[in-house]
Amino acid sequence: VQLQAFGGGLVQAGGSLRLSCAASGSTFSSYCITWFRQAPGKEREFVAGISRTGGHTYYADSVKGRFTIFRANAKNTTYLQMNSLKPEDTAVYYCAAERSQSLTVVYTYDSAYDYWGQGTQVTVSS
Repeated sequence: VQLQAFGGGLVQAGGSLRLSCAASGSTFSSYCITWFRQAPGKEREFVAGISRTGGHTYYADSVKGRFTIFRANAKNTTYLQMNSLKPEDTAVYYCAAERSQSLTVVYTYDSAYDYWGQGTQVTVSS
């Protein structure tokens, strides 16, 4: 599967952005999808993930209540709606996909993922 992430940009603190991760080349509903992010000088970290059918979602504590991940399998696209953005959310955001047999599992560690998008920059100004 090939992934393309887009939708990043510059936004003021308290604002919103919606990231998209478009997939092609394989059966999209066979994959769990996750967003990671990496800020300058920091390790890549898990942000949010969604199971194959969208029935299960998982979030990092730092984004719970502010970010929402959802997917539209008919459009081969996963979205990350980011509200109440903070300067500490500034990072390059990557979407990742991994084929999964489970309808509920989402892997939260980046080494589990074989397929990655190119990243999209999110900058939140204070």
